[in-house]
Amino acid sequence: MLVLISDLHFTDGTSGEAVRAGAFKLFRERLRDLAYDASWRANGRYEPIERVDLVLLGDILDVIRSTKWLTGTVRPWSNWKSQAFKNKVRTITEAILDKNKESLGCLKSLQDPKVLTIPDATRTGRPKRVERDPEATGRLPVQVRVHYMVGNHDWFYHLPGASYNRLRQKIVDALGLSNSPNEPLAHEPGESPTIRDLLAEHRVFARHGDVFDPFNYEGDRNASSLGDAIVVELLNRFPSEVERQMGRQLPQECLDGLKEVDNVRPLMIIPGWIEGLLQRTCPDPGQAQRVKGLWDDLADEFLKLSFVRERDKRFKIDLVDKLQAALKFSQSVSLRILGRLPIWLDELVASKPSYEHALGEQAFKNRTARCVVYGHTHRHEVVPLDSCFMAQGLLNQRYVNSGTWRRVQERARWRPQEQEFMGCYVMTYVAVFRDNERGGRTLETWSGVLG
Repeated sequence: MLVLISDLHFTDGTSGEAVRAGAFKLFRERLRDLAYDASWRANGRYEPIERVDLVLLGDILDVIRSTKWLTGTVRPWSNWKSQAFKNKVRTITEAILDKNKESLGCLKSLQDPKVLTIPDATRTGRPKRVERDPEATGRLPVQVRVHYMVGNHDWFYHLPGASYNRLRQKIVDALGLSNSPNEPLAHEPGESPTIRDLLAEHRVFARHGDVFDPFNYEGDRNASSLGDAIVVELLNRFPSEVERQMGRQLPQECLDGLKEVDNVRPLMIIPGWIEGLLQRTCPDPGQAQRVKGLWDDLADEFLKLSFVRERDKRFKIDLVDKLQAALKFSQSVSLRILGRLPIWLDELVASKPSYEHALGEQAFKNRTARCVVYGHTHRHEVVPLDSCFMAQGLLNQRYVNSGTWRRVQERARWRPQEQEFMGCYVMTYVAVFRDNERGGRTLETWSGVLG
């Protein structure tokens, strides 16, 4: 059995909150149920499975979402070979591991043979009647291997070199990973023979999915992108700058709300989200205008960064032009147009939905993959791609997005121009079974929402 989760976004606590440890305790219990269910075979017999492989599909430790980047001159787009850069990444990583000890400990505990156990089988192919307590007699341990692939918020662990090997060793130890610390964590499945073969065994192709996002991937996963600059120079700075300059004047509800800015999806609609938040929580129009002015000032500073300007192409509408149109309040547009602008930008930036990228994967086209799994978008999806008859029988192929494990803010669909948003906590897992596991079933997904 193969289980995939992504976008956990563990932070160091300086910018936004990560999912609480209770979610991982729940997940640990659910893994036990999944292992039991997978042990029921296609022929109707109960035969305990021996191993579960858990793939962490990117954006697990969130190095980008730290205000520590705002001290000193080192940024994610600085020289990654410099000692100052290595020190910054190490400091943030160590803080993430320390801040999330309990949650990471839940993942590491899966290596304990007493934690994930299932009933033994009788001679007649039925589970023995035993207590549910994992340590009760008559239960069998299930080996769990945890594999880490990187995305666009933890791409630093894809970097080669002795310093990064030492950092990876700390991560391997903290999470109980099967990855070798002496090799970069894979971004593509082909970079790790173990992960490549594991996915092939389950007829799955999986990647984080950032390669299809021009804001967060520019062709080299050992390099920064515009998305990093947006998070560091805008989303990390904005709440703290508002609190520094206006903390005694604004209602606490407004200050707390602004800390949710990085949970808004897609990022291009953030100005509209700020507008809606201010309408609800800031009754003084003058103060609201000042908050928007602070955002505009930070947006101006962001757009003037050399890292950003280098990506502004003359005589061509590019990502920087789209950002310039989307990020500023001080454009001469009405609220009605401001409400429609993000929709236009979404259509312009996201040329096609994620499942259409899955149609281009070689593993889909050559029929070796029953499931194509991406993360990154934070939006759980299961999309039928194709159904055809093969020599082995009917083949159903699906695209699955593994969602996220964090709080998300999304705009209400009714009267979007009014900038009404709703927040909730979500968590999702994807389980894929071998041919004879789970009664012959292929796939199980679960997505929980705490509103």
